Amino acid sequence: MLEQIVSVLLQALNNSAEWVVGVVIAVGLAQNLVVLVQLLMATRAMKREDQTQNRETLWHQRAPGAPPVSLIAPAYNESLNIVESTRSLLSIRYPHFEVIVVNDGSKDDTLQTLIEHFDLRPSLRAYDNLTPHKAIRGVYQSRLYNNLVVVDKENGGKADALNVGINVSRSPMFCAVDADSMLEADALLHAVQPFLTSPTEVVAVGGTIRVANGCHIRGGRVTRVGLSDKLVPLLQTVEYTRAFLIARVAMSELNVLTMISGAFGIFRRSAVLAAGGYDVNTVGEDYELVLRLHRYHRENNIPYDIVSVAEPVCWTEVPDNLTILSRQRKRWQRGALETFFKHRSMLMNPRYGRIGTIGMPFSLLIDVIGPLVEVLGYVLVPLLWFSGMLNPDFALAFVALTFFFGIFVSAGSLILEEVALMRIPRAKDLLKMMGIILIENFGYRQLNNIWRAQGWWEFVRKKKSWGEMTRSGLGKTDKSRNPPVI
Repeated sequence: MLEQIVSVLLQALNNSAEWVVGVVIAVGLAQNLVVLVQLLMATRAMKREDQTQNRETLWHQRAPGAPPVSLIAPAYNESLNIVESTRSLLSIRYPHFEVIVVNDGSKDDTLQTLIEHFDLRPSLRAYDNLTPHKAIRGVYQSRLYNNLVVVDKENGGKADALNVGINVSRSPMFCAVDADSMLEADALLHAVQPFLTSPTEVVAVGGTIRVANGCHIRGGRVTRVGLSDKLVPLLQTVEYTRAFLIARVAMSELNVLTMISGAFGIFRRSAVLAAGGYDVNTVGEDYELVLRLHRYHRENNIPYDIVSVAEPVCWTEVPDNLTILSRQRKRWQRGALETFFKHRSMLMNPRYGRIGTIGMPFSLLIDVIGPLVEVLGYVLVPLLWFSGMLNPDFALAFVALTFFFGIFVSAGSLILEEVALMRIPRAKDLLKMMGIILIENFGYRQLNNIWRAQGWWEFVRKKKSWGEMTRSGLGKTDKSRNPPVI
C-alpha cells in the first residue's frame, strides 16, 4: 500500500514537473517569437525612416514649421551633472524653445550650482496650476540666457516635478528629459518630424537613449563617442541598443507603443493636460502616462498617434556598479507592474483597439509573467535534470536555443544600428561590443531577471520608495565653453 502511495506521488510530481517545464518553455518560445517579430518590424521601419545626415538640410526642411517646445528637466541631487546637462539643453539647434529645470527639493547643492553657473535671479513669472504637485518655493530666471527658467520646489518625486514643469511651460509641446542626460544638437529637429507630418494626430514622440559612459564630453556635448572601460555600463550599452532600436521602433511600427522613456520624449501639452498630467503615485510615470494617453483617446474616440523614432539621440549616464543597477531595475519592474495592473481592464479589450489586443498582451508576456517564469526555469530545469525527470538532451537543446537566440537578437540590433545610423566610429569598438553580446547572455540576462523578480516582490509588498541613485558625473565642467546667449 505504501509503495502504491509513493508511486502515485512520484507520478504526480513527474506530471507536475512536466507541466511546469512546459509552461516555462512555452513562455520562452513566445518571448523569442515576439522579439523576432520586433526585429523584422524594426528593420522595415529603419529602412523607411528618413535619416537626414546634413545638418543644414535638416534645419531648412524642419525649422520653419517646427512648433515651440519647452524642455522640462526634473533634477534631484544632480549637482555633478546639472551644469553639463543644462548646457546641453541650452545649446540645441532648434528655432523656438525654453529650458525649465525643476529642482525637486534636492538635498545637495544642485540649486546653488545652477544659481552660480547661470546667474539666476528670482522671477515673478506667472504659471498655471493645471496638474497636481508639491509647493513651489521659488522661480528663477537666468540673466545669461533668457530662455532658461529654474523652479525650486518641495520634494515630490519625478512625476510631481514634471507636473510643475508643465504648469510653468508656455509652449504647445514639452519635452521631458532627465537632468543627468544630454540631447544631441539636432535631436529635437529629428524628433519633431512626426508632429510636422501629422500635426493634429501625433500626441507623443519618443527618441533613442544611448549610454554616455566612456564618451568624451565637453561643454554639455558628446564630442567623441566611446565605450566605457567598465563591464556593467558596457552590458547596458548593448541592452539599450536592443531596447530602443528594436523593441520601441517595432512597437511604434505596429501602432502599439506603450513606453516612451522618461529620459527623452516630446508630448503635446494639451493632450497630457486633458489626460490629467503625470501620475504622482507611481514610480513608472513615463509608462503610465503613455498608457493613459492611449486610454483617454480611445475612450473619447479622438484620433491620435504615439510613435518612436530612431534618429534623435539623448545621452545618459547609466549605473556603473551592480548595486545601483539592481535598485534601478527593481524600481523599473515595480513601475511596470503598477501601471499594468492599474490599466488591466484594457487587456484584450477590443474597445482599446490594437493597444488592448496586442500592446497589453506584449506587456503581460514580457513585463509581468516573463521574469517570474524565467527565474522559475533557472531553478526547476537544473533540479529536474539532476533528478532524472527531464530529458537531458532536450534540456540542453532548449538552453542552447535560448542563448543562441539572445545572441542573435543582440547582434542584429547592433548591425541594424551600424547600417542605419553609423553610431560606432571605430572598428575596435564594434568588435568590443560583439564580445559584450556574448557575455551579456551568460550571466547578465539571468541576473537582470532575478532583479525583476525581486521587483515583483517589492510590488507585492507595496514598496514606494525611489531608492538612492549615486552619480559619477557625465563630464568635467568647463566654464570656458558656454553655449551662446539666446
